[in-house]
Order: sequence, then C-alpha cells, then structure tokens
Amino acid sequence: MTFPESSPMTSLAEQVACTGIIDADVLERVRHETLTIPDGWVAQYGEYQSGGWGTLSLLNDTGVASDVTITDCEPVETGLLASMPATRQLLADLGLRYMWARIARLDAGAFLWEHRDYGELKAVERHRLHIPIVTSPSAYLVLGGAAVHLAAGNIWRLTPTFAHGACNQHGPIRIHLILDCYAGPELADLTADQQLPASCVRPLPPLDGELLQQQVTRALSLAQLGYTQAAEEHLLRLFFQYALPEGHTYDLITDLYDAIGDTQTAEVWRSRKSVLLGIS
Repeated sequence: MTFPESSPMTSLAEQVACTGIIDADVLERVRHETLTIPDGWVAQYGEYQSGGWGTLSLLNDTGVASDVTITDCEPVETGLLASMPATRQLLADLGLRYMWARIARLDAGAFLWEHRDYGELKAVERHRLHIPIVTSPSAYLVLGGAAVHLAAGNIWRLTPTFAHGACNQHGPIRIHLILDCYAGPELADLTADQQLPASCVRPLPPLDGELLQQQVTRALSLAQLGYTQAAEEHLLRLFFQYALPEGHTYDLITDLYDAIGDTQTAEVWRSRKSVLLGIS
C-alpha cells in the first residue's frame, strides 16, 4: 500500500511500518517458548510506565537476561535465549546486526507513557523491530496522532526517536520480541518494501475547547482531594485517547501542580518531560 506524498499516512509510515511476514509455524514455536519461560520479568524505566511493563534480554552486553538497561554493545547470547531454540533460530535467520534483543510484556491496563528512545545512545544509525508474539486490538502504539495496532504474524519497524507511547487497554497480555539493530544491508533488504496497512491505523480525535477544560477540571478535582497520582494518570492517559501536541500531557500536569501551589512537583514534571522527550 502506498500513499500520496503529502498524506498523514505517509508521515505516519515514516514512524512505523510493516516490513515482512513471519512464518506461522515459526511464530507458533516462538509463542510457545515465550509463554512457558519462568517468571522473572524485570520492571525497568519506571518513570516511563504505569506498571505492568516487564522485559527480559535475549541478546545484551552481559549474557544475563535480567540486565535490561539498553546500551550500545556487541551483544552476547543470554542464558534465556539459549533455552529458546526456535527464537534463537529466528534471530539467526534474520541475519541482522543486533545491538540488543529482548522480550517485552505489557499487562492488561498497562501504559508506557509518551517518550522518545535512543537519545542517550551514540549517534549511529540504528532501527527497532517489533515482532508481536501475543497481542490483541486492545494493545496499540500511539504516535503521530493515531493508534496503531501491531498485528501478529508480521515484523514491524518502529522509529523510536519519534514521540510514542504504548498501551494494553483491556488485555490479554501483550508480548513482543523487540530487536534493536544497527544499520546494514540485511536490514535494508528487510525494510525495502515496508508499508503501513490502513486497517491497523485509527486516527485519534482532537482534544480542545470545552472537552479539554472538562478533562483538566476533573484532574484538578482529584488533586484537590489529595488523589494526585490519579490526577496525573488521568492526564497522562489522554495521550492514548486524543491527538495531542507533543508533550502536552506533561505540560497539563505541570500546570496542575502550579494551580494547587505545589511548585516543587511542577518542577519535577518539567524535568521529567525533558528526560522523556528530550525537549524543554
């Protein structure tokens, strides 16, 4: 599928696109391996999430699956990957130059807040691939003012230097294989015919005027009653319901704390916006 050069779908396809298909038998074997691993999912990047997000590394810099902080490296196989022969063979067959590989779990009702990735890494060309293992339409990315469901059976390319978030509104669990790769001819071949299926995209409505004021008023009421965390999450979740300017939910939270006279927490959120999005 192609789009007119100036269309919103063209812009969105620069951020996320489907790059290939996974053989159904291979996917089923990988699914069995991911669903039968022991518990031990590692919660990391707490400021990025609501809770319910966990990862385990398959390729990393130490060979220890619980080491999940992403860095530039020449990765080695973890003990977990050694116990997952179908997944190990899939990674080998793709033939990419990996920086990191992991499995990531997003529980029902969990959110990864709006953020950008790779900002702390060296300035070299790298790309991220998602291979959905277990998913449903309730799980989707939000970026470019749209909700995009990464359908199973496909390889998806995400450019995570664009602001994005992820959620699993109702479940069941979402499990993705996430591959961070350095640029190379194999990756170029894989992404040469990428496309964004319109069936996987749902444009989000705008949030302005009276509707915006209603949302802000509700959050303010929660904060004034002492439920500040609930107020924060109410505003953060607006990113997953409406097409908003970049970082707008963080600005709304900052304004909320300024409105109740908590300038210290307002400054914390100004700093957090800078960390998560790399902007002031």
